[in-house]
Amino acid sequence: MRIADWPMTERPRERLLAGGPEGLSDAELLAILLRTGARGLSALDLARSLISRHGGLRGLLEADVDAFCDTPGLGPAKYAQLQAALEMARRHLRENLERGQPLTSPQATREFLRAALRDRPHEAFCALHLDTRHRVIAFDELFAGTIDSAHVHPRVVVEKALARRAAALIVAHNHPSGIAEPSQADLAITRRLRDALALVDIRLLDHFIVGDGEVVSLAERGLV
Repeated sequence: MRIADWPMTERPRERLLAGGPEGLSDAELLAILLRTGARGLSALDLARSLISRHGGLRGLLEADVDAFCDTPGLGPAKYAQLQAALEMARRHLRENLERGQPLTSPQATREFLRAALRDRPHEAFCALHLDTRHRVIAFDELFAGTIDSAHVHPRVVVEKALARRAAALIVAHNHPSGIAEPSQADLAITRRLRDALALVDIRLLDHFIVGDGEVVSLAERGLV
C-alpha cells in the first residue's frame, strides 16, 4: 500500500508537521527525504530496507554513490538528496558556532566537532579560533593524514591563530579507528601547543578527540 493511501495520522510527513521530527523513527525521516518508493515498496518500506541493508542510518549516509544506487529504485538523484541533507545539517551546526555568540556550551562544541570530524576516513587536526569573549572567529582544518607530534607543527598553529587575531583556541582531531582515548602522542601535541601558544599570549582551552561515538575532552581530564 502506498503511503498516500494510509490514514493521515500514520503518514510520516503529516506526523512530523503535527508533532515535530523528534517522534519519528530513522526510517520515517528517511522516507520523507526519499519521497517515493520502488516497485512493490512504499517509501517507508524502502527506507527500512536501506537502513537494514547498510547496517543503520550512519552506514547508509556513508555509502558511496555506487553502493547506494545498487538498490533497485534508487539512483544518483536520491543519493544527491541525502548527501545535501547531511551537508546542510553539518553547516547548521557550524553556523550555530559562528554567529559571534560566546562559546558557553561544551555540548554544542562536542556536537559540532562530532559532525565535522567523526566520519572522516583520515585523521584531521582542526582549530576553533576564539576572541577574548570566547566567541568563534573561525574553524580551520590545519593538518590532515597521520596526526602525531611529528606532523602537527606548533609554528603553523601559532601563525594561523595570530592571523585570525585569536585570543584562545580549542583544537580537535579525530581517530578513524573510532576509539577516542588519547594516545601519548596526543598528550605530547597538547603540551607543545599549549606552551607555544602561551608564548604569544594565546590560551589553549581544550583539545577534543573525536571517536566513533564519544568525544573526549582533555581539559575535563585535567590534561591541558
